[in-house]
Amino acid sequence: MPNRCGSMLIAMTLPLAAVAFAQDAVEDSLDRDYSSELPRIAPKEPLEALDTFVVHDGFRIEQVAAEPLVQDPVAMAFDERGRLFVVEMRGYSERRDERTGRIRLLEDTDGDGRFDTSSVYAGGLAWPTAVACYDGGVFVGAAPDIFYYKDADGDGKAELKRHIYTGFGRDNVQGLLNTFKWGLDNRIHGAASGSGGNIQPAGTVSRPIPISGRDFSFDPRSLDFKAASGGGQHGLTFDLAGRKFVCHNSDHILMIMYENSYAARNPFLAPPRARLSIALEGPQAGVFRISPVEPWRIVRTRLRVKGFVRGPIEGGGTASGYFTSATGITVYKGDAYPPEYRGQVFIGDVGSNLIHRKRLFSDGIVRRAERIDEGAEFVASTDIWFRPVQFCNGPDGALYVADMYREVIEHPNSLPPLIKKHLDLNSGFDRGRIYRIVPTDFVQPAVPGLGRESTAALAGLLGHPNAWHHETAARLLYERQDASSAAALERAARESKPVHGRLRALYALDGLGQLREGSVLDALGDGSPELRIHGLRLSERFLQHPGALQEKVLSMTDDRELVVRYQLAFTLGAIARSESRSAALARLARNDAADSWMRLAIQSSLAAGAADVLSRLAGDSGFPGAPGALEFIEELASLAGAAGQAGGIRLALDAAESISGSERTFAETLVRGLLKGLRKAPRDSRAHVVVSESPIARGIVRGMVEKALRGAADASLAQGRRVELVQTLGLAPFDAAQPVLVALFKQPHPRAVQLAALRTLGLFDHASVAPAILNAWPNFTPGLRAEAIEILFSNENGLNTLLDAIENVDFAKSNVDSIRGQYLQTHPLEPIRERAQRLFKRRSPENLEAVIAEYRTALDAAGSPSAGRALFEEHCAQCHRFQGLGYDVGPDLASMANRGAETILVNVIDPNREINPRYVNYVLSTRSGQVATGILDSETVTSVTLRRAGGLEDTVLRVNIEELRSSDLSIMPEGLQEGLGLQGMADLIAFLLSEAE
Repeated sequence: MPNRCGSMLIAMTLPLAAVAFAQDAVEDSLDRDYSSELPRIAPKEPLEALDTFVVHDGFRIEQVAAEPLVQDPVAMAFDERGRLFVVEMRGYSERRDERTGRIRLLEDTDGDGRFDTSSVYAGGLAWPTAVACYDGGVFVGAAPDIFYYKDADGDGKAELKRHIYTGFGRDNVQGLLNTFKWGLDNRIHGAASGSGGNIQPAGTVSRPIPISGRDFSFDPRSLDFKAASGGGQHGLTFDLAGRKFVCHNSDHILMIMYENSYAARNPFLAPPRARLSIALEGPQAGVFRISPVEPWRIVRTRLRVKGFVRGPIEGGGTASGYFTSATGITVYKGDAYPPEYRGQVFIGDVGSNLIHRKRLFSDGIVRRAERIDEGAEFVASTDIWFRPVQFCNGPDGALYVADMYREVIEHPNSLPPLIKKHLDLNSGFDRGRIYRIVPTDFVQPAVPGLGRESTAALAGLLGHPNAWHHETAARLLYERQDASSAAALERAARESKPVHGRLRALYALDGLGQLREGSVLDALGDGSPELRIHGLRLSERFLQHPGALQEKVLSMTDDRELVVRYQLAFTLGAIARSESRSAALARLARNDAADSWMRLAIQSSLAAGAADVLSRLAGDSGFPGAPGALEFIEELASLAGAAGQAGGIRLALDAAESISGSERTFAETLVRGLLKGLRKAPRDSRAHVVVSESPIARGIVRGMVEKALRGAADASLAQGRRVELVQTLGLAPFDAAQPVLVALFKQPHPRAVQLAALRTLGLFDHASVAPAILNAWPNFTPGLRAEAIEILFSNENGLNTLLDAIENVDFAKSNVDSIRGQYLQTHPLEPIRERAQRLFKRRSPENLEAVIAEYRTALDAAGSPSAGRALFEEHCAQCHRFQGLGYDVGPDLASMANRGAETILVNVIDPNREINPRYVNYVLSTRSGQVATGILDSETVTSVTLRRAGGLEDTVLRVNIEELRSSDLSIMPEGLQEGLGLQGMADLIAFLLSEAE
């Protein structure tokens, strides 16, 4: 049970927001003065603030530093002497250019656990956010740069400053690089957050490394920089086994499922995102704040609900009670708490003034996270100034908390001007606290000076129960590069009782260049699955040649732990293509194909040799009926097809031929996957010829096509089966498939069937495709029209046919949206470009203002919500969701019902006036001349996914991309009003406002 010592304070502070909760008692407007509802909240002085906390039973919170010793702490790192380097982001949130950020050095000179001296180690920084100790100095992240500072004369101030990297994004003050952590692999890992960047060593002209949607790491000795899997916002942590977790504002705990380097090996594989949301309660789980909700937050929520200001309406219109600002995720790895606390995860919610706690448990390959404290939080404060932004494990085994201590920590862009003008976003720039959470019976230990220890002593500390000790010892061993410590480290790798001690010793040997195959073999035979996993990772550099280590790795396919087999599937990719490697990967597939992550790992190791594994599985009579077998065979066959290697395709076809008649479905699945992959292969590949000449492929395809020709139009079949049959018609001769496909446009078939028919027709490289689509245009619903335009734009023949129809007035130019029109005007082919420049021209801003003025008369007209609903379905539902209609491509319009008629009118007519970067339309062209458009939904190291109207997605391998560029236009096209008219605009507005009534 939590300590309720703050209950009286809670009762005293609740009336503060009572007036703001009386939402129906006030008249809201954009002209009203809200100062009476937005009182300023006074800070608590440092000692006074201690009385505001409610802490879990058995623990207390101690203030170890406060202003003026520290201000605005957002990151911290202990060095080997127990000194604390603190990042002070004093320029948050709108004073970046003043360069008031600093690195502060705090010291506890009397050993009482509280810092008593402070010095400015480095200053003049704009928005610094990260720090890590190394070689007597610190690396500091301050976007767009990473610097290294070092104090050479011991006066507490850095004289040395080196500019290390540059190129990190800095567009979002809450989305900057952050959280430097020392990894098992002797590298410093960091979170890139939402701003991403293109990184290169400072002062060079080397090719930048893009990190959009990913994190990064660098070697502090060689300064080798790498992109890494990740993608959280502010916070990054490793558990004792090296598993990585991140967090995001409203998704408070995510696990990184695979490393970027594994996915990058296979350019023909389009993997899912590496980060996986793992909270059982959901990403935006409920929290139990005890502080009063800030008045400005209550007013803003009310104004959003009523439609006076823009912004997401979260929590069903409630201002708090759920994660909105998760930050600083940290696994507790200290030794001051009871043993059951080791491995628990702590996450701050700065908007709710609390620290949340999670327990991790295994669910196959995934680690799931569940709430521990029922109906309460591990730490909560009644003080709305308490902002726990980051945590770290300290030298004393306690968890340390960086409290930025700010009156307002909200992103300035999310504060409406009529609220923002009554706030002071700089309030608290001169304040800040650092706390530690300790057991109630905690006794302050002496902090050892690890910098004075011998390398032999450091080797012995790798098994220390406190993370600061073993992580610092590992760092110092790497810094010293003392090869004489190898014997002690080899002994520790075998004999250290804690698993993390053996792990640290292995990686310490690796960092010294002293890791031998014998130590890795010992790890592969260890009783701990974590040791076997890391033994596999460390074995990869030795696997290029046959030997005992390679034999051991190949023999581990029956390891009793799924997580070990998962790593094995990745590691096998380090072995050159061979019969033994194929046999091992096939065996893993037989055992574990039901697990989608396992299938991914196997495929990552098959940039070459996918057909070898296919052949083995096809010859295994027990595999076709195994769980996940069909899914895996189709995925693997698609991989083989995408590689476009004739020899591999021939081998896969031979495998299909070897499958017995009783397993016809299995053979069909293999061929279907093969042909699916071939669509991604280079058009000049011999693989296409190999398939066309294969008797078994022709036979299987013939049978599949015959079924499809008979069943595609059969309304008695299940919709899913019909879609499958329609897709199969893509394997038929065009003359046979076209009439069946076109007939599906003329009858009231389900949307999914019609969409499949249209997309299948678009697969054919035939001059009659474009005319068939244009002839069927009158029968298409809006969703089908959007896809039809996509197909017409996908090749030169379709574009010329479309332009012919527009020039001959057989096809309305308005059917081509502004984004497409802009693309055509810059088309790489001059004849198309010249024709488009005559036909398409964007309206000038002046013209748009004139249109808006003309349509303002619709604001006074009586609109019909029912008529507006029909117009919404026709014109808007392909990209927007509202009242249960439509697709989540553009912004959710649930709050549009309360934003006001004027805002709706302007957004419809001029969608590019104010574009959220998330909804900018991209244009992607492939090497084979196809074009796709949509918002950039996700990126991986090998693929890009665009999402467009109707919720449809295109995932394109990077090896097939010729160009990917932003259109700088909203996904919503201009000119929508032309299909509405004045009365239609009034009706649409009436429908969008209907939910507010």
